[in-house]
Amino acid sequence: PVIEALHHSTDATISIDTSKSEVMKLAVKAGASMINDVCALSADGALETAAMLDVHVCLMHMQGSPRTMQKNPTYNDVVDDIKDFFSQRIEVCIEAGIAEDKIILDPGFGFGKTLEHNLEILKRFNEFKSFGLPLLAGLSRKSMIGTLLNDRNVDGRVVGSVTGAIIAVQNGADIVRVHDVLETKDALTILGGVS
Repeated sequence: PVIEALHHSTDATISIDTSKSEVMKLAVKAGASMINDVCALSADGALETAAMLDVHVCLMHMQGSPRTMQKNPTYNDVVDDIKDFFSQRIEVCIEAGIAEDKIILDPGFGFGKTLEHNLEILKRFNEFKSFGLPLLAGLSRKSMIGTLLNDRNVDGRVVGSVTGAIIAVQNGADIVRVHDVLETKDALTILGGVS
């Protein structure tokens, strides 16, 4: 009922965060027009379902699984390794029938990454532009923000989150996932005025 109500009351894109094909089907039927999958459509049936539904898909990078991802994440080069992952997943998606112009990439801040990995991704975010696809950055209120701010709790991460969104956009992000919409929109409006 929530997706249907949103769909009928706004022109905004409605994204569903799921890896489950059945949830994808029901959400799109209700009005969602984007699938955001932390498993990059690797779960059983997800790839085929996304291709059939013909909606935008956001492929997120995660090392390991939600249960294991933070147990000692290691990379040769975090950005290059994520780029290799994206290359492979994009190819699989296209082979499954997903149009390339429906694919969005998310390097997955906080998903199988240390603080240092996350900062390196943010610093080199523009390197993901080489794919020619929209990029999503989801930094809002993440633990990396809290850690940088001396273990600040979630409610105290607004300014840090907005700053992260500004840096991500300056470095190539096309979409930012945020909790504090008004504050982030205001900051990005000012950024747009001088860009």
